[in-house]
Amino acid sequence: MEGKARNTLFFFFSFSAIFVALTTALTDPIQYQTLVVNTLSTPPTLSWPESQFSGSDPDPGPDSGTESTLSLQLHHLDALSTDQSPEQLFDLRLQRDAMRVKSLYSLVASTSGSRVGNGSGSGFSSSVISGLAQGSGEYFTRLGVGTPPRYVYMVLDTGSDVVWLQCAPCKKCYTQADPVFDPAKSRSFAGIPCGSPLCRKLDSPGCNQRKQCLYQVSYGDGSFTTGEFSTETLTFRRTRVARVALGCGHDNEGLFVGAAGLLGLGRGRLSFPSQTGYRFNRKFSYCLVDRSATSKPSSVVFGDSAVSRTARFTPLLANPKLDTFYYLELVGISVGGARVPGISAALFKLDNAGNGGVIIDSGTSVTRLTRPAYLALRDSFRAGASNLKRAPEFSLFDTCYDLSGKSEVKVPTVVLHFRGADVSLPATNYLIPVDSSGTFCFAFAGTMSGLSIIGNIQQQGFRVVYDLAGSRVGFARRGCA
Repeated sequence: MEGKARNTLFFFFSFSAIFVALTTALTDPIQYQTLVVNTLSTPPTLSWPESQFSGSDPDPGPDSGTESTLSLQLHHLDALSTDQSPEQLFDLRLQRDAMRVKSLYSLVASTSGSRVGNGSGSGFSSSVISGLAQGSGEYFTRLGVGTPPRYVYMVLDTGSDVVWLQCAPCKKCYTQADPVFDPAKSRSFAGIPCGSPLCRKLDSPGCNQRKQCLYQVSYGDGSFTTGEFSTETLTFRRTRVARVALGCGHDNEGLFVGAAGLLGLGRGRLSFPSQTGYRFNRKFSYCLVDRSATSKPSSVVFGDSAVSRTARFTPLLANPKLDTFYYLELVGISVGGARVPGISAALFKLDNAGNGGVIIDSGTSVTRLTRPAYLALRDSFRAGASNLKRAPEFSLFDTCYDLSGKSEVKVPTVVLHFRGADVSLPATNYLIPVDSSGTFCFAFAGTMSGLSIIGNIQQQGFRVVYDLAGSRVGFARRGCA
């Protein structure tokens, strides 16, 4: 009798638990938010404050660069190519994205045994536009190089460290929008001796017959740049930053079209934030606007003023094999107000050998999640968006919808849960237009690699704060104002 009583009691409690779960499911409806349906549009015309100088500017003078803040007119976009349709620009973006991700995975894989290279309170900000890089990086700024400064477009890239640009004379240079920089015409250009500490910071330094330091940066897609390692003055409109160590590339192959070079914003020893930490406190932030919904500008800020007071922070993790990337701890994802079953911190763990993990990257567009996590997220989103008309797959996107004829729709909410920071995404950051006829796709993709990447589509509209001094990254919603 005792056994029967126990079985009856167990059945009662089991049934009660199931009943409570079903009741909770019925009383806690899926959370939705509104997506305004904006199809792909033509990018606004590119315009820079520096353009009045026609590519050069007189020496700003010794007192420049003392400003604690500097407000500039800022821009974004694929505006370096005015002869492409919105669909063509989007297709090029996905092509670049595929090369970018392949390059990042190649770099991480090659570090299994060894690394592969790549002041107080004052600050400045500068323009950022998304562009037409065919190599590493998606976003561009315009800055002056040398004395007097010659203004050129430079890629901003959180996945790279070494600062470099094309230099005359060229053994091989790709096409760029501005004249190639000639170091012979700059009063502030200086070579770096082979035995100097700066030269030794390179992963594979070289030396020429004049005992001057040589550099080479190779990317995972096979592209590279090589030349003299030197110091030079960079000018962000009227703010000068002297003695920045950079590569003066005379042989640059398989790289960008349009931009003159790259401003590395990575975590390594030779990145721009690391080099200028004494002046800008190893802090910077950017805010990338939604290219399909607004003509507002994107921006980047260096210094203490880069840190938003409304930002929610998550700690940076260290990869013992590779110091370039910014690793974050992703512990879960919610769809429609509920945690997605099957997505846990274990899927995103960075191990002691440098495998796995999650990086945040400005140069990747579409977020890649390790495949089990992606499939769980996708299936949860599909279930919550069952009211929307499905459309055929598009490129790397396997979950698309036909929103033609609609001005707005309700879509399930999506929240990324980082350690200490929940990032609630606007609808435009995960359901994006892929053509001009109303097709929208879920802007995540799966990867067989153990490395997951938080891309720039998911970062849109947030001020993303990189506080290297505090070893943390923060997110402030509506940070582009």
